[in-house]
Amino acid sequence: MTTIDAREIPPVQRHDKIHEAFHDLESGETLTIVNDHEPKPLFYEMQAEIDAFDAENYEVEQRAPEEFVATFPKK
Repeated sequence: MTTIDAREIPPVQRHDKIHEAFHDLESGETLTIVNDHEPKPLFYEMQAEIDAFDAENYEVEQRAPEEFVATFPKK
């Protein structure tokens, strides 16, 4: 499992870094992202643009006011 703490990445670079990490996954692996807000825009972006994204098994959990942990599985 690959984990990215997006809070440590400048906002302008976040989606590119996340897409790169997701691309590097093998089928059946999951990318976990820790973020300061719910990553719903990223979910919609990946759902629309990336066929290998398993949107049905996407999960997000709010662990603290500014800590959301989302899993992006790859088909």
